[in-house]
Amino acid sequence: MELLFITLGGIILGLFARYFLPNRDRHGAVLIPAIGAAVSSVVWVALTWAGWAWDGGWIWVVSLVVTALVVAAADIQIGRSRKTHDEQRLQLLLSGRAAV
Repeated sequence: MELLFITLGGIILGLFARYFLPNRDRHGAVLIPAIGAAVSSVVWVALTWAGWAWDGGWIWVVSLVVTALVVAAADIQIGRSRKTHDEQRLQLLLSGRAAV
């Protein structure tokens, strides 16, 4: 049950990152929340395998902080990468050398 809650927390953090960070027009609506869900689940399971108690407070804090950092970094990196790619593609299309 706790894995479900931490996954939901990752989705919520991903939604916050999607709507409060720039470049939301550069990626799909579900990409960043999906990254949040995946990261929070993987971190949670890794920490439980490492012996951290699921009813302890630190496993929650570490899982959510790592998830917040990863979704913020992913949102910024994906936005920058796609902006650069879009500008290069536009220049290629405007030059008339692009194969359709």
